[in-house]
Amino acid sequence: MSSIAKLCGADFDQMVAKGAFDSLPPMKIELINGELRFMNPAGPLHEAEIEFLTDWSYANTDRNLLSIRVQSSISCSEHRPEPDVIWIRKMPTRMIRPTSQDVLLLIEVADSSLLGDLVEKAELYATHAIQDYWVVDVSAQQVHIHRNPRQGSYDSVAVHSKPAVIAPLCYPTASLSLNELFDL
Repeated sequence: MSSIAKLCGADFDQMVAKGAFDSLPPMKIELINGELRFMNPAGPLHEAEIEFLTDWSYANTDRNLLSIRVQSSISCSEHRPEPDVIWIRKMPTRMIRPTSQDVLLLIEVADSSLLGDLVEKAELYATHAIQDYWVVDVSAQQVHIHRNPRQGSYDSVAVHSKPAVIAPLCYPTASLSLNELFDL
């Protein structure tokens, strides 16, 4: 008989603090539903999209009002996802992990992770009231925008393709041309 150990957020945080993952090869590790999730390494297109979104984020925001983090964890109660790009409220210190309440915009770039990002992560982020969740579908060259979270799902999900121009709720002047995003 075998059993599976489920971790809580505090267990995961202690493991990180004590270097439990230091001997592993560099990879992204998330805590979702009490399980450690080892993410596939990003390919060149995935990395290029993240780089583009990071540059766009810096060019279109006031850094006195918000911070931008790339592939950094957030705390969603007992979960520790590591979204590709997040815009968060300016925090008084860098010594704490932002929570879901600090997130203004959350972006996942999906190459091989599309189903998980559209289902499991969407449910997780909606449950934790993330108001503006984008999934960049690299293969289909589309952006799925999730808004109005309520009881574990989003009331509004819109799919945008080229030549659309989209903008985050928190910063409507930060327009993003999908022509530019997908013509790397």
